[in-house]
Amino acid sequence: MKIVRFAPAAAPSPGTRAQVGYLDLDSALVVPVAAGEGAAGLAAVLDLAAAANADPDLRPAPAGDPLPLGDVRLLAPVVDPPSFRDFYAFEQHVATARKRRGVEMHPDWYNLPVFYFSNPHAIIGPGDPVAAPPRSLELDYELEVACVLGGGGRNLGLHDADRLVAGFMVMNDWSARDVQRREMQQSMGPVKGKDFATTLGPWLVTTSEFAPGGLREVPSAAMTARVNGVEYSRADLDTLWWSFAEMLVYASEAAELRRGDLIGTGTCGTGCILELSIVGGLDKYPYLVPGDEVELEVEGLGVLTSPIVAGDAPAFQPDPDRVRPRTAT
Repeated sequence: MKIVRFAPAAAPSPGTRAQVGYLDLDSALVVPVAAGEGAAGLAAVLDLAAAANADPDLRPAPAGDPLPLGDVRLLAPVVDPPSFRDFYAFEQHVATARKRRGVEMHPDWYNLPVFYFSNPHAIIGPGDPVAAPPRSLELDYELEVACVLGGGGRNLGLHDADRLVAGFMVMNDWSARDVQRREMQQSMGPVKGKDFATTLGPWLVTTSEFAPGGLREVPSAAMTARVNGVEYSRADLDTLWWSFAEMLVYASEAAELRRGDLIGTGTCGTGCILELSIVGGLDKYPYLVPGDEVELEVEGLGVLTSPIVAGDAPAFQPDPDRVRPRTAT
């Protein structure tokens, strides 16, 4: 099942009430089943996914008139998750990025599926505009897949993943490379370099539909990225070094996972401009600027489109009137 959060396309954004429903691809109709705002909306998405995973033929009775897909505005299927972990699980991407920094693969990468915590409150949906944050001239996309948990737990086993993962989405982990580079030179980060936006969508595809073979294996799914209609990235999800089951187990080690938690794969091989420019150069793969359009597509999960716009957020400046403590010697 493909589960959507949506609002009528003709309705103004302020005050528009989101709904949760499912997409009937045969008729191209969106069937509403529940309200989609806030925590109740997230619960409705996860409840529908749980029911559809238990019965893949399920088609709940509508809670209103079905709408043509072209008459709705798709929203991020998941918003305000309790936590958001983004892994670093594609070997090709990691190896290429480390090569740029002049370092080899760290042997522990093959022992520990590492991740960082991203901002669960900066999630946006299909078609929402994206702007580079202040101090950045190097806006980049990252082609990823995300899953959302339909249940929680601590110290989970590999066998727990199939019952706990509700479904999957395309994910764009937007990155300000110049800001990220400055921050990580201080042995911190990513901080503001990845704090400003993550795009999810266009819908949530249930685990039973997308990964019927179970999550200890990784399903094959072509992954592509296009900028202004030109293909930049191409990979396959099955090149993940770490399975979703392994990522879930590591995340839950001595830590509580909760229903609604979001987990990203990290960038696939060739899945960002940073990596592409190492091989092909920035003349061929320039960073994104206002007016560009990015499309991420994952076979079985759909196409996620984002327009790039100019930003207007004020840049941080240190307080010029503060008396600083004495410099350490």
